[in-house]
Amino acid sequence: MTDDRDLALALLRWQVEMGADEAIGDVPVNRLAAPPAPPPQAAEPRAAAVPPVRTPQALPLEPVQESVSTARRIAQGCKSLEELRDALARFDLCPLRATATNLVLADGNPDSGLMFIGEAPGADEDRQGLPFVGASGKLLDRMLAAIGRDRTSAYITNTIFWRPPGNRTPTSLESELCVPFLERHIELVRPKLLVLLGKQAATVVLESAEGITRLRGKWKTYARNSLDLPVMPTYHPAYLLRNPPAKREAWRDFLDVRNRLESISSV
Repeated sequence: MTDDRDLALALLRWQVEMGADEAIGDVPVNRLAAPPAPPPQAAEPRAAAVPPVRTPQALPLEPVQESVSTARRIAQGCKSLEELRDALARFDLCPLRATATNLVLADGNPDSGLMFIGEAPGADEDRQGLPFVGASGKLLDRMLAAIGRDRTSAYITNTIFWRPPGNRTPTSLESELCVPFLERHIELVRPKLLVLLGKQAATVVLESAEGITRLRGKWKTYARNSLDLPVMPTYHPAYLLRNPPAKREAWRDFLDVRNRLESISSV
């Protein structure tokens, strides 16, 4: 009996670590029970000839390109952060909007000069409508405090503005639909320096296929829309929670950010 209980607890811990933070069905499923016997199969009628099915690769790209173009047009029409938020609240072309509870745009001070970009909202962020308010957010707050900053002296957003179901990785379409709004977001804030938290943020903002372990700690440049900004890629706080030894490297990255900001401010 003890072995069964320990096994069940181990499976539950594994599911939580994998990001399963909500139940999908209303009735629990006994995974240890024997499966029911299949019902007897009736004789199948002879199938009629059907035309060949088009594969996803054969589908036209025009609808996707049209949606991305629409997103770009809407984003470029936003003249302020308030207009950007209103436009995203009405934007219904991204499938994530239909499954999320809240739009999660940003938190902090857009005039601080320091802009952090994460990956996508989680369950806590989806409930509160603010980025980095769960366990990862608490760690980020401590990291900010270590360099003399807090949410009144930093600005925080994500590459994706709605929570992907189950915290899964955003699809390429979902990312493409959010990129125009992210770029306009950066353009409206006009920070002195960008910090990219995690692989997704680095991939989207830097358009790089390199992993975050290769990118982190190395200064990059964001040159787009008349901006030329220094960029520091580093680990996402969620990764640091799973891999505490990496906090030392992230600490060095944050020190570099503080020193770079001080040098920019002194010019």
